[in-house]
Amino acid sequence: MVSRRQFIKNTGKASLALWLGATSNGFTNTAFIIDAPSNFTPFIKIEKSGKITIFNTKPEMGQGTFQSIPALIAEELEVSLDEITIVQTSGEKQFGSGQAAGGSSSIRGNYNEYRKIGAAAKEMLIKAASIKWGIGIESCYAENGKVYSSKSDKSFSYGELIEEASKLELPKEPKLKNKSDFKIIGKSIQRPDIPLKVSGKAEYGIDVELPNMVYATVYRSPVIGGTLKSFDAAATLKVPGVIKVVEAKRIVGKYNYSGVAVIAQSYWSALQGRKVLKVEWDTHGYENFNLSDYENKLRNLSKEAGVIDKNIGNVESIKIEPENAIESFYETPMVAHHTLEPMNCIAHVNGDMLEIWTSTQVPSAITGSGPNDLHSQIGIKPENIKLHSKFIGGGFGRRLYTDYVIEAVNIAKQIAQPVKVIWSREDTTQHSALRPMTFSQLKGGFSKEGELISFQHKVISPSYFDSVGSSFDKSKVDAIMVEGIGEQAYEIPNIKTSYVYADFHVPVAAWRSVTSSTVAFAHECFVDELAHKINKDPFDFRLQMLSKESDTKRVLLKLKEVSNWDKSLPKGKGRGVAQWGFFAGLCAHVVEVSIAEDNSIKIDKVIAVIDLGEVVNPDNVKNQVEGAIVMALTAAIKPGITIENGKIKQSNFNDSPLIRIHETPEIEVHILADGGKIKGVGEPGLPPFAPALANAIFSITGKRIRKMPFDLNLF
Repeated sequence: MVSRRQFIKNTGKASLALWLGATSNGFTNTAFIIDAPSNFTPFIKIEKSGKITIFNTKPEMGQGTFQSIPALIAEELEVSLDEITIVQTSGEKQFGSGQAAGGSSSIRGNYNEYRKIGAAAKEMLIKAASIKWGIGIESCYAENGKVYSSKSDKSFSYGELIEEASKLELPKEPKLKNKSDFKIIGKSIQRPDIPLKVSGKAEYGIDVELPNMVYATVYRSPVIGGTLKSFDAAATLKVPGVIKVVEAKRIVGKYNYSGVAVIAQSYWSALQGRKVLKVEWDTHGYENFNLSDYENKLRNLSKEAGVIDKNIGNVESIKIEPENAIESFYETPMVAHHTLEPMNCIAHVNGDMLEIWTSTQVPSAITGSGPNDLHSQIGIKPENIKLHSKFIGGGFGRRLYTDYVIEAVNIAKQIAQPVKVIWSREDTTQHSALRPMTFSQLKGGFSKEGELISFQHKVISPSYFDSVGSSFDKSKVDAIMVEGIGEQAYEIPNIKTSYVYADFHVPVAAWRSVTSSTVAFAHECFVDELAHKINKDPFDFRLQMLSKESDTKRVLLKLKEVSNWDKSLPKGKGRGVAQWGFFAGLCAHVVEVSIAEDNSIKIDKVIAVIDLGEVVNPDNVKNQVEGAIVMALTAAIKPGITIENGKIKQSNFNDSPLIRIHETPEIEVHILADGGKIKGVGEPGLPPFAPALANAIFSITGKRIRKMPFDLNLF
């Protein structure tokens, strides 16, 4: 906290404001950010005029943090969202290292912490008012940005209290409101970013225009892993508007790539110049790589024992009669992130200073001073990097990586103007890191009495950790690639999960719900296979393995109720169930299907139950679950990414399509928010969909689906 002398010295300044936030040692406040402790993280700014600003440190990419983070603070501060200004942070040092969005962690990791910031600020303002009035704190209360006296009709606006409040320390353990008193949290309140987006006022990275700005597009090796040998820019430099042609270096995890950037006065001119550019690549034999061969390699690798992930009981010591054993093999493809806003970045290098305008999920990594942050890969001091972080037109994990920023900076170093690097849709599809394929071998065994006593799940796949860094120990389990398979709540006495590493030269990346988007398909479909093996209803079979109270059991019981599972379906209709709990949260689906007149499968309805512990905005939760289901449907039935002769075959939405509105089924979302562990929203709705759909198709056709994507017209 600033000294009294420093505060008095500063009170004469026109910009007087009270900044409130937290340090690593607890809550604090200061009159001016310049006077704050080095570890001070401000979240609230109250000005003498009464203006209240709340800072959102979690990038907004459609998941609703632009509302939800300020909502937690505003609830306890006793101000409505209409009474505040929300400002998105851009990796500024004073806002700390947590300026990132991923893993559905924004709320589940900060629910009470953000509330405490608002509550502590409110308590301090109430105390300031009590001092000014000379009455007890118990006789004061806050409401709508003011502190009132219960003994009279007097009140102070928060702005009128900042001078007195700045002399006080915020309480380290402020009292939080009772849930029954919430005015914002748990209510379906309009998101403040939506009017900006529908009116076109919201600014995304690709919207930014700067004075004296030029444009660039990059010609990258069409063969993955190819390196630049030489280029001839003679024809390119003759294209009207083209200014310069330079080498463009990019880093994707452990991989280093070089392309050729065409810089021009307009993006159109840059594209025309790129078309006539002559480039020679060294493809290092990668032109002989075909994904079909690699998939056969994965199938052969399934014979290896792999590295043990979880080993509960002893599956090897149990004798299972052949008629009581079951084994299956599941396959899922590579998929692209398909962010609707293609990758883009503006960079301006001016001497030793760097300024960046872009859409990113990791502002802290762009401006941070950590060993793996941007500065370490571009040779510019972190204190000389300034970021302007914009709304994100689709993240899904793709914008967790800074390769497109690194590339833009390396181009900008070669021209004394701001340069806007735009990736075409084809660039974004063919040159981004991808969700890796995962293959799963599963085995189960029953006792003579029909009890499931043995369960094994082995994942065969490339490694995420190996792709993002060269220090991965290949003799150990990649925890990302076995995500959730040993963590389900099912009570099985003997469980073994394992991982087989597959070498891969293609960069891989996290995709919405990461590896749960693939392994849940295998895991929950196999649970259905086990139920069918002993002629059990698949829903009842799951519940029988959940004798103890658990969040999973609560979710499934609720889903059974709201889906009317015990009610028979009409002839020609079927349904399937699946659930999945992992680091991000817990959700379960029932998918209802029917056979259309052309004998194709029609998805009629999806009923989802998501468990959150607490909910900030129910409408936003429903939006997120619906979006996750649509994304899961795309991955389940639309073509994945394939590689032929070293090149990604797909290029745009014509050959790697997304689900359209007319293909989207009715979706019904139910929320459990009864307290307990706080869980995430953005990702948990995705993993259960594909297995629930496949299980539903089996219920109506008798055909078991073990490979994604699958064609709904082939039944």
